[in-house]
Amino acid sequence: MGKGKRPCLLLNVQYLGMIQPRVVDKLWGMRAGASCQAIFKKSSNVQKFRFPFRTTSKPSPPKSPEVLLLEATQLLQSGLLLDSVAPAKRALAQLNDSFPEALPALNLLGEIHVELGEIDAAREYFSRAAIIDEDCDIGEELGGGAEKFLWLAQLSEEGGQDSVDWYERGATSLRIQIQALLDRKIQDTESQTLLEEKRRKLAIALCSVVEVYMTDLSWEEDAEQKCEALVTEATMVAPGYAEPLQTLANVRISQDRLEEAKSALNGSLDIWKDLEPDDQKVPDFPTRVSLARLLLEAGMDGEAIEVLERLVGEDDSSVEVWYLGGWGLYKEEDGEGWRISWISSRQWLNHSLKLFEQQAYEDDRLGEHAKELLAILSKELGAEAADDLEDGDEWEDDDGSDEEMAGA
Repeated sequence: MGKGKRPCLLLNVQYLGMIQPRVVDKLWGMRAGASCQAIFKKSSNVQKFRFPFRTTSKPSPPKSPEVLLLEATQLLQSGLLLDSVAPAKRALAQLNDSFPEALPALNLLGEIHVELGEIDAAREYFSRAAIIDEDCDIGEELGGGAEKFLWLAQLSEEGGQDSVDWYERGATSLRIQIQALLDRKIQDTESQTLLEEKRRKLAIALCSVVEVYMTDLSWEEDAEQKCEALVTEATMVAPGYAEPLQTLANVRISQDRLEEAKSALNGSLDIWKDLEPDDQKVPDFPTRVSLARLLLEAGMDGEAIEVLERLVGEDDSSVEVWYLGGWGLYKEEDGEGWRISWISSRQWLNHSLKLFEQQAYEDDRLGEHAKELLAILSKELGAEAADDLEDGDEWEDDDGSDEEMAGA
């Protein structure tokens, strides 16, 4: 080897794979001119040289629809609504949207768009799912079930008979599921819980049909008879739940059968009023708001205020709850404590109107009535009385009650 010349390096491929890229680059720069390159090219003992660390890795296989739907569901449950759309749509794109395999993706996309407030898109996805499950008999494990029909009933643009038709399809699906559970004759706790859940859901669907016949279809000749039949079935299907009794009370109020209405309302309240908020038998928030309205209509103002205090403790951002509380306290004008009740009424109504403005609430009739009540209260109480409780007596109670604002 001549003096001053660098040795020619035959770089073994296995050796290259064991050393760092910067070292390889340094060694490669030390090779001795064309003769070394020739040796490298002609050597039969050296494999063709490749840099393992510079090769492009193979792309990962696409995620399955099941994985994508799970990802979308987790994002939805985490409140990341916009992020949940893409994986759900990617899952649907991999499926044949004319067959039952697409039902889970269609249902999920419908629910996501409901949460996003994109009602037209939600209706489209649920409608596509309903076409696939035309006979209402596809199992829930395959994406069937009543939910899509019940959503379409609520999202119906036409309302009236169209809503009733969708509710009836949902009820049909639930009846099929209930019968399947009964046919299994399994008495374990899980099966019984599922059976009770289906029965309650069926009862609520029937009660929803009653509401339609009492509003949009009240002009039909047989509307009252249909309401009677539906509410009777609902109370028989789910006798241990509050919703059928509450609906029965609504029917009786419309018939001016006030004592029967009060009896049904008391029965509805007794089922859940002493239970914890997360107990399964406690009706959902909107149902209890409707209950408060019925209690006020039936003259059960004290019971209504108790329900509304509990609702405010759970969610203090409802315009309607604050309005109903103010109205209920305003109605308590008899007795020695009327003045305190009216001062509290003014607090509730003022807070309701504050939220009304903040939320750009759309029920103008509610807003006008609240203003009318406030005008009466201000005239009767005067500004000085308003300061008695309104200056500093803010509602703040760890147990979620609203005793001070209710004048307790």
